[in-house]
Amino acid sequence: MTPDRQSGEAVEAGSRRQCAPQRLARRLLEGCGAPAPGAAMRNWRDRHRLLIEAVLPEMAEATVVSHQSAAVLYGTTLWRTPLDRVCVTRNRRGGGRVRPYAKVYGSPIDSAVEVDGLLVTTPARTVVDLALTLPFDAAVVACDALTGAFGITASELTAELAQAKCRHGIMQAKEVVALVDGRSQSIGESLSRVMLHRMRLPVPRSQGNVLTPDGRFVGRVDFYYEGAGVLCEFDGPIRYGRLLRHGQTAADVVRREQIRENYLRALGFQVVRWTWNELQGDAAGRRLRAALARGRSVRADGRIEPAPAPEPRQALVRPL
Repeated sequence: MTPDRQSGEAVEAGSRRQCAPQRLARRLLEGCGAPAPGAAMRNWRDRHRLLIEAVLPEMAEATVVSHQSAAVLYGTTLWRTPLDRVCVTRNRRGGGRVRPYAKVYGSPIDSAVEVDGLLVTTPARTVVDLALTLPFDAAVVACDALTGAFGITASELTAELAQAKCRHGIMQAKEVVALVDGRSQSIGESLSRVMLHRMRLPVPRSQGNVLTPDGRFVGRVDFYYEGAGVLCEFDGPIRYGRLLRHGQTAADVVRREQIRENYLRALGFQVVRWTWNELQGDAAGRRLRAALARGRSVRADGRIEPAPAPEPRQALVRPL
């Protein structure tokens, strides 16, 4: 083989290696976006992880995976969140740019977590990044999930907001963080709190155990206003499927839920329910407003206490 031919084949091979990540990224981009509830979650999550692995080797050293890409690596619930580009952050002020398969943010960053050999923004930093950049509803969903998964404290988020005080979107980020509740158990519950926030209703506490006066457990509710004796339930598209026991039908679950609700009402509580289709309107809010008004003159016999929170995951933070 002549030297010229060896040189030409080496250049061609190098070109193929260089283009391989781009070809893989292009294939992965088809349909790459967080789905609505009920879609095949694993497919879009795995696809974006592969996109990260394809794109990151082309990035500068010490690039940190951030924003929704960090959320994917953490296994966070996402809703209507664009995943067509890998999001990364570099430790510099400004200089952000958009590439065909990546969005590069420039902002000071002094610590990260290692996930599967990749540097990823800390959970608290990721919450604030998402609160700064995603649409409000999508940000609350993702930030609820991350906060609950890692037990992120209010003081951690306050510190991150202080670091981000000059970044674009800081006013929305403060509003999102003020609404974040790590006890939220689903997309629908997070969007329910957004609905109540939009209607300027008091935001309820999440996940309460209802007890009889003598301390017997009756059931868990999604939201509650203890002082007003008002309980709230979000009936999402997968709620009854999740409640199915072996050998039961959906009709059995509905009957069991009706018996449970009658018991709650017998204890003096008002129960307000809403569905996915009511999250964008104001009918549920009107029902809740009326129940809260009645609650001032009605005293429930039962009591409510916060349900135990799941054990948070640990993230080993390292300085950069």
